[in-house]
Amino acid sequence: MNKGTICVQAGWEPKKGEPRVLPIYQSTTFKYETSEQMAKLFDLEEAGFFYSRLQNPTTEAVAKKITALEGGVATILTASGQSATFYAIFNLCSAGDHLVSTSAIYGGTYNLFAITLKKLGIEVSFINQDASEEEIVAAFRPNTKCLFGETISNPTLQVLDIAKMATIAHSQGVPLIVDNTFATPINCRPFELGADIVMHSTSKYMDGHATQVGGAVIDSGNFDWAAYPDKFPGLTQPDESYHGLVYTEAFGKGAYITKCTVQLMRDLGASPAPQNSFLLNLGLETLHLRVARHCENAQAVAEFLQGVSDIAWINYAGLPSNEYHELAKRQFDGGRSCGVICFGIKGGRERAIRFIDSLKMIAIVTHVADTRSCVLHPASHTHRQLSDEQLLEAGVKPDLIRLSVGIEDIADIIADIEQALSAIAE
Repeated sequence: MNKGTICVQAGWEPKKGEPRVLPIYQSTTFKYETSEQMAKLFDLEEAGFFYSRLQNPTTEAVAKKITALEGGVATILTASGQSATFYAIFNLCSAGDHLVSTSAIYGGTYNLFAITLKKLGIEVSFINQDASEEEIVAAFRPNTKCLFGETISNPTLQVLDIAKMATIAHSQGVPLIVDNTFATPINCRPFELGADIVMHSTSKYMDGHATQVGGAVIDSGNFDWAAYPDKFPGLTQPDESYHGLVYTEAFGKGAYITKCTVQLMRDLGASPAPQNSFLLNLGLETLHLRVARHCENAQAVAEFLQGVSDIAWINYAGLPSNEYHELAKRQFDGGRSCGVICFGIKGGRERAIRFIDSLKMIAIVTHVADTRSCVLHPASHTHRQLSDEQLLEAGVKPDLIRLSVGIEDIADIIADIEQALSAIAE
């Protein structure tokens, strides 16, 4: 099926007499006839549902849909995008390990990597994703377990050269993990460009209506963990908590997501509520329609801002003058990137804040990528916990405004921007 059909049809396939719409299985537990049946589930000898922290029919159906959209082999849904990032990394890394990450990433991810993982004994080296291959390779160590980056960085909108990063990661014997939240599988499928694992904050475009918080980790099934048994012992050596089971031997291409489920979700429990999975599925059904409108509106706003003398700078890959324009054309379907724009107002930080405060329809919210246009000032909001040095390293300028362009009528969006610009001109 094509992506538009996958959005609507994949995941839930009702049989005779079953609900046409994916039901909410609002139950912690599931009944079996014999003790042996339950024992086989706990020993991972059979697949099935026994406790919703690990698996739930509603959540599984949505996971299957996302797997199909990304072109992977398996998906685990989590309680938030932040937990998805943590699971994707912690499924490979433990105390004494190291990973390499681009520096242009979401502020919460930067803090997770630089502060929280350090407390767990995991070190992170941050690199400039636009640096040469030689410079990036120099950041790797013998104990490096993965390379991480965002398809389109939040909030700086730098476009990751996925094929380049995949080549570097594979030359070092590690997988490339990509956060594909902003591009979505509608505009970009990182697996087709060499990425090995993809994660999302499903709270953003996938939901699209700001109704649920969630995350997803998807495995391509392409990375050969068994080729590096000493580097990835958690996948290639016996797990004593499951009677010596070896994930790569027992589950093949499903090893990574199985381990993530039966170890991390079992022990840490960041599972999505069935109600949230249901809401996510409703959003996914129109993802292909909404992403196209978001990008169409964002392109129009970006072109409008180019002609405004009070705009100091603008970053949007859809503009031919943008440094990432050609990469976006090669990497994204139709050259479309996302519905988010970042730009600066002449006069710096204080004037940028005055502009944001002058908007009327476009709301100041700590969110992005839903149907309604919204805005924030990252240096004061999402990246507030970072030092001035860390802000610069992450590419967050003091005057940076992040505008998430919604699917409202474009004339009304531009009219609100115009009146806010007029307000700060007085």
